[in-house]
Parts: sequence; structure tokens; C-alpha cells
Amino acid sequence: MSAPTAAPIPTPTAPGRLPLIGHGLRLVRDPLPFIASLREHGSVVRIRIGPTPAYVVTDPALARRVLVTDAAHFPKGGKYYDALRVFLGDGVATVADGDTHLRNRRLMQPMFSKAHIAERGNAMIEQVRTMVSGWPAHEPRDMFAGMNEITLATFLVAVFGADLPAHLEGEFTALMPEIMRGTIRQVILPPWISRLPLPANRAHTDRVARLRALIDQAIDHHTAPRGSAWADGTSGPASEDGATGTEACPHTSEARRQQGGLFKTLIGVEDQLGRRQLQDEAITLLAGAIETTGTTLAWALYEIARNPAIERRLREELASVCEDRPLRYHDLDQLPYGRRVLQEAIRKYGVSWMVTRTTARDIVLGGHLIPEGADVVWSPYLHQHDPAYYPDPDTFDPDRWETDRAAATRGSFLAFGDGRRKCIGENFAWVELQIILATILQLWPRFEMTSRPPRAQAVITVKPDALTMEFHSDSVG
Repeated sequence: MSAPTAAPIPTPTAPGRLPLIGHGLRLVRDPLPFIASLREHGSVVRIRIGPTPAYVVTDPALARRVLVTDAAHFPKGGKYYDALRVFLGDGVATVADGDTHLRNRRLMQPMFSKAHIAERGNAMIEQVRTMVSGWPAHEPRDMFAGMNEITLATFLVAVFGADLPAHLEGEFTALMPEIMRGTIRQVILPPWISRLPLPANRAHTDRVARLRALIDQAIDHHTAPRGSAWADGTSGPASEDGATGTEACPHTSEARRQQGGLFKTLIGVEDQLGRRQLQDEAITLLAGAIETTGTTLAWALYEIARNPAIERRLREELASVCEDRPLRYHDLDQLPYGRRVLQEAIRKYGVSWMVTRTTARDIVLGGHLIPEGADVVWSPYLHQHDPAYYPDPDTFDPDRWETDRAAATRGSFLAFGDGRRKCIGENFAWVELQIILATILQLWPRFEMTSRPPRAQAVITVKPDALTMEFHSDSVG
């Protein structure tokens, strides 16, 4: 980029800064109102996270420069990614820009092709139907926890196959919410606090270590041949004469291959990645596939429950495509309104509310000079509530995603990022979201909220603080 011809514009500092902790208290107590308020101060606004300055980009057009046009000058980094790297390691979402990132992304890309995902589509639908049909009627369910549970199980079937030991799924479910809370704590508090031997810091370290051990078990189980000792201490199935593995049945290896999931693509290149990198990629996929997808589904169900007209249109669309039969994978492309409902849930609730980059050199952005090495913050939640792009942004309006209207929002919908670091699992996320929402609507003719309206709570994602629902097998209350 050429040097600016005009003097840089002074960068405004957000009000409310406190000694030592800067704007940390606002980021802890009311992060979403605080981040949304920054738009009124300018297109780039300085805040302090502890003693460290960070530059928040409030204009979606400038955020697109950071992510796409001038991405080489804004590599991934900053406090957000430093904290994520503690448990994600150097997965494709957190590894520094450069040859390693490009190589790993190319190795992972095939597992997220539409063809590969389609291979697992019906297994995902079967898993979701089994879980959703087993919900007891007329009993309040915690929808945030429930959606995370179902997205985790669906993810594991898709990625690791259908035969993963049950105890792994249970521990993943218990660990992930706590790790997410510990991570955002490290993002918004001064670094010296995270380094102290406090109980919360030690617990976070222990949980991350346990997660890595579980991922190693999942990989070992996925790669072990039938008849060998698996990570859960069991062996492959035996025939009547006691033979195991391929000795018991010549078709075992083929059946095992069919049971395998998307991760088999990476298993085949473990020699290029190494075991540690394989762990990092598996943890990255796990974190990205569960919390964000589960959060979106919880918010979507909340909005559907309080908008009867939206629910009626969803059910009519589903009935016109599937009639009386169960959902099939090839039906998903024929459910455009369902996808618009999900996209509007993603738009209204984030899903991420604070993401960082760093500056590779002194650079002028929107007329403001940002020094080399500074944290640059962009916020999908902030950009997707910009009234210049989304009139009446607090209104849930799936029809804003109709083709003619959606054109006006191009470049401001940043839930999956953009540019060369755009989320590699976006295709998978859409498939999982559509399968789960359609299956719930098919199996339960009626559901209703049993809690007060939830408040948005910013952790890593923007989650509902409390949301319970009852499901009913009859369509009339």
C-alpha cells in the first residue's frame, strides 16, 4: 500500500476506561451493549484490554479490508487467538498465516467438500432422529445444553464415525462449556492474571489437558483395526469360533471403512501433519462445530416459538418437500426458507462477538494510524446489527435474506469470517443446522417456551442465558 497523502485522523478512545484494567470491566459486565456503543464514536475506536490498546473496527467495509483486501497486513493474532491457542493449539483456525496454514488448509479442505459431507448426510440424519425422537414429551428442556449435546453427537458421527465409545461423547459435552468460559476469561483479563497460579487458571489448564487426551483416544479408536485393543480397552467383534477382526469376517475392513467419518481424510495424511497437529485440527473442528452450531439452533428455536407465522411457513415448506416420510439428505436444497431462518438467527445473535487480528506494520485504516503489532478487533455481532445494512436490526426477519434484499448486505455478514481465513467448515455447519432444525420440526408438531425470554450472554459465542422449552406430540395445545 502506498503511504497516505493526508495526516492520519486522531483515533477516538471509548469512554469508561479504568486504571490498570482499562475497559475490561465493561467487557465483563456488559460486553454486547459496550461493543455496540462503539459505532457512535467512529469507524475505528481505541479501547484498552487491561493496559493493552486495541482498535475496534466498527465499519463493515473496513472490516472487509482487514479480512480480505489488505489481509496480508492484518495476520491472525491478538489476545483472542492467544487465548484460543491454549486449547486449540496450532489448528487451522489459529495457526499463524504462512506456508504451514496454507498446507494444513489444503490437506483439510477435501473433508469439507460437498461430496464428502453428502457421504455422511444420512448418518447424521439418523443420529439426530434417534436423539430427538427420544425426548420425553411435556418436560422442560434446557435448549442451549440440549442443542450443544445434539450438535456434538452429530459432529462425532460425521467426523469420527458411528462407533465412538459413549464415554468420550459424555466427557466432551462436560468439558467444552467450561473450556469456553475459561478462554473468554483469558481474552478480557490482563495477561498477568492468566499467568497467576489461581484455582481458575489451574482448572482451565487441567481441562485443556484432559480434552487433548480425549481427542487422542478418539483418534486411536478411529485408526485401530478391528480385533486390536482400542482406546476404550475393548477389542473388535469376535466370531463364534473366537476369531476377531478380519479373521472373523473378510468384509470387516470394508464395513469399518463405511463406518468411518470425515476425519479419515486427515488420518491418511497423518505422516505429513504429525500426531500433535492431528490433535490440534480435531480440537479445532470440535470447538467450531459444537458451540456455534448449538447456539444458533437454540436462538432459532426461541425465535420460531415466539413467531407463529414463521413456524407455520417452516412446517408448510417441510411438508411440501417430505410429505409423510422422514427427511433425506437431498431434501436440504429444497428448504430455502428454513435456511433463511437459520441465517437470520446467525445474523441477529452473532454468533461471535469479538475476534482479533494484529498489524504487521504501521498502517492507516479508515484514516486512522494503527501501529505495528497492535490488536485490531472486528465483531460479527456489531457489524450484523448495523442499521445501515440491516434496517431494524433487532427484528427477526428471515425474509431479509431473499435474493433481492440480501444483495444490500453483501460484505457485512461476517459470521464465518471472510477471505483466505474464512471458516473451513461453513458447508458442514449449514448441513448440520438444517438437518437438526428440520428433524425437530418433523418429529414434534408443537413446542413452546417454559422460561422467561432469554438474555444474550457473550462468552465465546453469544448464548442465551436461560432457555427452556416443552415439546408436544399433538399440534393443538
